[in-house]
Amino acid sequence: MTTKQITLPIVGMTCASCVAHVEGALNNLSGVEKAIVNLGAAKANVEYDPERVSPARMFAAVTDVGYEVGSASVTLNVTGMTCASCVAHVEGGLNELDGVTKAVVNLALNTAKVEYVPTLVTIADLKRAVQDVGYEAEQKNDQVSAMDRERETRQKEIRRQGMFLAFATPIALVIMIGTFRDMLPANIMALIPELLGEKWLLGLLTTPIVFGPGRQFFINSFRGLRHGVTDMNLLYATGIGAAYGIAVINTLFPDAGFGGKGATFFESAALLTWFIVLGRFLEALTRGRTSEAIRKLMSLQPKIARVVREGKELEIPADEVIAEDLVLVRPGERVPVDGIVKEGYSAVDESMLTGESLPVEKKVGDNVIGGTMNKTGAFKFLATKVGADTALAQIIKLVEDAQASKAPIQKLADWVAGHFILGVHVLALLVFAFWFFIGYELFFDPATGFVLSPYTLGEIGVFGFALLLSVTVLVISCPCAVGLATPSAMMAGTGKAAEHGVLFKNAEAIENVSKLQAIVFDKTGTLTKGEPSVTDVLEVGSWKLEVGSQHSVLQFAAIAEKNSEHPLGEAIVRGAKERGLEIRDAESFNSIPGHGVEARSEGREILLGNRKLIQARGVEITPLLAQAEQLERDGKTVMFVGVDQVAAGLIAVADTLKEYSADAIRVLHKLGIETVMITGDNQRTAEAIAKQVGIDRVLAEVLPQDKASEVKKFQALGKKVAMVGDGVNDAPALAQSDVGMAIGSGTDVAKETGHVILIKDDLRDVVVAIEVGKATMRKVKQNLFWAFVYNTLGIPLAAGLFYPLFRVVVSPELAGFMMAISSLTVTLNTLFLRGFVPSVRRGSGGTGATDDRGRHLGGVAATRTQNLPSQVQVPAD
Repeated sequence: MTTKQITLPIVGMTCASCVAHVEGALNNLSGVEKAIVNLGAAKANVEYDPERVSPARMFAAVTDVGYEVGSASVTLNVTGMTCASCVAHVEGGLNELDGVTKAVVNLALNTAKVEYVPTLVTIADLKRAVQDVGYEAEQKNDQVSAMDRERETRQKEIRRQGMFLAFATPIALVIMIGTFRDMLPANIMALIPELLGEKWLLGLLTTPIVFGPGRQFFINSFRGLRHGVTDMNLLYATGIGAAYGIAVINTLFPDAGFGGKGATFFESAALLTWFIVLGRFLEALTRGRTSEAIRKLMSLQPKIARVVREGKELEIPADEVIAEDLVLVRPGERVPVDGIVKEGYSAVDESMLTGESLPVEKKVGDNVIGGTMNKTGAFKFLATKVGADTALAQIIKLVEDAQASKAPIQKLADWVAGHFILGVHVLALLVFAFWFFIGYELFFDPATGFVLSPYTLGEIGVFGFALLLSVTVLVISCPCAVGLATPSAMMAGTGKAAEHGVLFKNAEAIENVSKLQAIVFDKTGTLTKGEPSVTDVLEVGSWKLEVGSQHSVLQFAAIAEKNSEHPLGEAIVRGAKERGLEIRDAESFNSIPGHGVEARSEGREILLGNRKLIQARGVEITPLLAQAEQLERDGKTVMFVGVDQVAAGLIAVADTLKEYSADAIRVLHKLGIETVMITGDNQRTAEAIAKQVGIDRVLAEVLPQDKASEVKKFQALGKKVAMVGDGVNDAPALAQSDVGMAIGSGTDVAKETGHVILIKDDLRDVVVAIEVGKATMRKVKQNLFWAFVYNTLGIPLAAGLFYPLFRVVVSPELAGFMMAISSLTVTLNTLFLRGFVPSVRRGSGGTGATDDRGRHLGGVAATRTQNLPSQVQVPAD
C-alpha cells in the first residue's frame, strides 16, 4: 500500500473541541491512516491511501461536521477555445486535479474561474492542466499570492471583529452607566438621566448588541448542532441567550416564575457579548503572529523569474520555471529557483536560509539557492530544482509539517478540551439544579455582592439565582486556552529555530530535545571538518630489502586506497599525489569496514589498517609500536602498512577541528548535558581528541554498524540521548537515538535522516536546538499551567463553591472578561518567544549558555582555550 500525505487548511475552528471533531471526521474515513489537526496553524495533516479515499471525500467529511476546507480562487485567461466542447475539455482537465473544488469556464470571456485548495494544487498546476488538454492559460494580473490570501483572510477577521467591537462599545458603555447609576457619587449620578436605569430601556439597548455582534455565536453554534458538533460558540450562545432571554421574560412578564424583576440581567448579556467580541478581536490580532516565521520564509519566494528561452529573454511567474531553464539574475534580485551557475560571477546573501552573515561568492559551477539575494554581479544559471523541490520550498514544508504535528504533552490537553464543552454544559445543569432545589434555601443572602463590584443582588428569586450561577459557569470556562497552550508555542518554537537554521521535523522532537541528558557526537565530519591530511610517514629500515621493492610506504598505501571513498583513504591518495608519487590501479581491492583495506598490486599483497587488523593477519609490528603510541598521544590516527606479510611502516593522518567545537561542548556542559564522542580510532588517539575538545566520555574503536547499539546502551540506563552526525554512515544511530541531529545538511533537507536538521556545519547549532527546545517547552508548561489553573479555580468560583463562606458571586460579564483574558494570556505569553535569542547568537557572535530557566550563564568566546591553535590537527576515523 502506498500512502500519500496532504495538508488541508481548515476554516471555522475556535477551540480544541473543534480539533477533536475535525480529527474524528477525517479518521473515520475508510482509507485515512492518520489525521492530525493543529488549532494554531488551522491545518490538518492527513496520511491516506489514494486508492481508497480521495481529497474530495475529505472535504465533504470536514463540511459535514460544520467546518470548511480553506480555498482560494483564481481567474485564468484561456486562449484557443472555439466552441462548447472546448469549454468541456478545459473544465474537465481542471476538475480532475486533486484540490480543485470548482472550475467554471466562460467561452465568451475566454476565462476559467477556479476554486482550489492552495496546499494541494498550485496555479502552475492549473496552467499545466489547461495546456495538457491543448489550450494555453495565463494568470490574470490582478491575482494575489497564497501568502497574500492568508494575510487577507486574517485581516478580514480583524476588520470584522473590529467593526463589531466599535459598534458594541458605546452601547455597552451606556448600558453599564445606566445599570450602575445608583452606585455612582451623588454629583455624577445627578448628571445621568434616571430613565437610563429603566429595565425596558436597557433591554432595547442590549438587543442590537446581542443580535448584532452576538449573532455570530448563535449562527455558528446552530451550524455545529446541526452536524452534531458542540464548540465554544455553543457556550457563548447559551450564556448570552439565557441571560438575555430570561431578562426579557422577567421585564415583560415579571410574575412568570423566572426570578421576577430582580433577575433582569440585561447588562450581563450586553457586557458578556462585548467582552467575548473584545477577546475575539485581540485573539485575531495576536494569533497570526505566532506563525510569523513561516510567513517570513514564504515572503522570500520570488514571484517573477527572468528566463532565456529560444534566445529570447522572458519574464514569467517564478512557479512556471522548469528544470533546465536558463535563468538570468541581476544585482538586487532574488534567485527564483535552485540551480548551477553557468555564466557570470557574483556574491549572494544566503543569510535568510543558512544564517551565514557574509555574502557567499558564486562562480561558474557553484550552486545557488532559490530565495537568496544577489548582491553585486549578474549571472546566468541552469535551473535544477523548481516548485516544491527547491530548498526553500522543502524548508517551508518541513516547518509547516512540524507546526502541524502534535507533541506527546498535548495528548492530555486534547483529551480534556475534546470533552470540555459537553462536560461544562452538564456541570451547568447540575449547578442550576443544586442552587434551585437545595442551595438557595440553605445559603442565599440578599446582601450578596459581585466580585470586583459594589453591586448587590438584592431580593432575587430562586430561579434567577440558580440561572445566574449556571450561566456564569458556561461563560467562565475556557477550553480555548487549553487547546491553544501547546500548538501556539510549538508554532512559535519551530519558527524561531528555523530563523537560526535549525529545522525540527515534528513537535515531539522539540519536547525530546528539551529533556536531553547526553549527546553522542560522531567525530569525523561532526567535531572535525572531515578533511584529513597525511602528517607523518615512518618506514621500517629493512623492509624494502625483505620484499625486494623500491616503492615507498605511502605509495603502497595510496595504491591500496585509490578506489576508496573513505576520508582517510582520500587523504592518503591526496598526500601521495602532492609528493609526486605514481599511483597505479590495484589488481584487487577489499574494504574491511572499521579496520582497513587489503589490495593486490604487481603480485604483492598490501595490507593497510589499524593495529587489530595487522596483528590479526600475523604481521609483526613491535618495532613500530613506540612511535605509533607517541603519534596517538598527539591525537593522530595511525595506520600500519604491511607488504607481503612484512611490516613496511606506518602513516599518521590528522583532521582539523571545527572552529567552534570546543565552544559548543563547553556550553553543553553548562547546560548540564553529558557529552560523548564515538569513533573508530583507538582509545589513546580518541582520548587525545576528547581532551582537546572537552568531551566527557570516549567510545573508541567502534565499528560503523555498532554505533546504534552504543546509543542503545545509554538509553538502557534511562537517559534521553541525542546523536549528532553528518548523516552519511550515522543513519542507524540517528534513528535509534531519542533525538537524531543531522549536521551540515546544507539546504537539501528532504533526504536527511534524523529528527532535527542543522543546515549549517556549525556545532553551536546543537546548542541552538536545545535552547529553543527548552524555551518552547517552558512556554508550553506555562500556558498549560495557566489554562488548567484558570479553569480549575474559575469554574468552582463561578459555580458558587465558595458562596457559603464569602457571600459573593461572579457576574456573567466578569466571567466573560476572565474567559477572554485567559485565552489572550496564552497567546501573548507565546509571543514572548519571538524575542528569544539563543545564547550562542547573542552579541557579535559570542557564545554563552542559558540554564533551564533561560538565565544567561555567560559567554564562552572569552574563555576559549588559549593553548589551542586555530587549526588543531586531529585524527580521522
